[in-house]
Amino acid sequence: MEADKQLLNQFITDALEEDLGDGDHTSLSTIPKGRQGSARLLIKEDGVIAGVDVALEIFKHVDAGLEVEVFITDGSVVKYGDVILEVTGSAYSILVAERLVLNTMQRMSGIASTTKRITALLKGTKTKVLDTRKTTPNMRFLEKLAVKIGGGVNHRFGLYDMILIKDNHVDYAGGISKALIAARQYITDKRKKIPIEIEVRNIAELNEVIECGEVDRILLDNFDFDTLKAAVQLINGNYITEASGGITEANVLQYALCGVDYVSLGALTHSVKSLDMSLKAVKN
Repeated sequence: MEADKQLLNQFITDALEEDLGDGDHTSLSTIPKGRQGSARLLIKEDGVIAGVDVALEIFKHVDAGLEVEVFITDGSVVKYGDVILEVTGSAYSILVAERLVLNTMQRMSGIASTTKRITALLKGTKTKVLDTRKTTPNMRFLEKLAVKIGGGVNHRFGLYDMILIKDNHVDYAGGISKALIAARQYITDKRKKIPIEIEVRNIAELNEVIECGEVDRILLDNFDFDTLKAAVQLINGNYITEASGGITEANVLQYALCGVDYVSLGALTHSVKSLDMSLKAVKN
């Protein structure tokens, strides 16, 4: 699982420009020119590590002369005190890269850790965990990569790779049937090979979708457990099912036991806690 190289290079360039400006004046003023050193990336909290490969690209972008030895790779379960990697070379370059490496890896590892916990809760069910578009601007590709590293499944990446008809689309289109028929015609006219999903808010809307057809997946939004079970029975395996709205780590198993194919959690990316870690200089 690798991040898109072009996106990653642009991300690193922009992030360094934001942080570095015309130079790290603290390091330039206090560290002797040419000073070499090493630093270790230390884990300070149990979880799942993600972003190691991204960190390697950051170090290389900052200074191709930095040498990095990796001890623990992406997707590994880690515990307090584990050493993920050691970087050696220009002390100035290490300090320039430090915060971007930590910010990125802490965020990605927090997402991967949460995703791993949730997928473990659903073991034994058919339900898989989906992410959403509720992501940090310009970091979506990394946050979605972290979901995959944690064992989850990526939903659409953006507005371009799926037609997802939500309540506002339905209301603006003049109803469910009109929206679905128009979407299917659009795909035919534009020769697009993308799936159509539609959100329903109640059983009445679900029945209208079933009657109309023209859809690949049905999103059951904010259904209570009894209604969700009834909806799954009505669909009867004819469409892929997804539940969303109010799903948390505490109740995700209850949603899965209703029989849906997927549960989508915005919390995977919009409110996750970063995994604590630090980059510490090795004292000789």
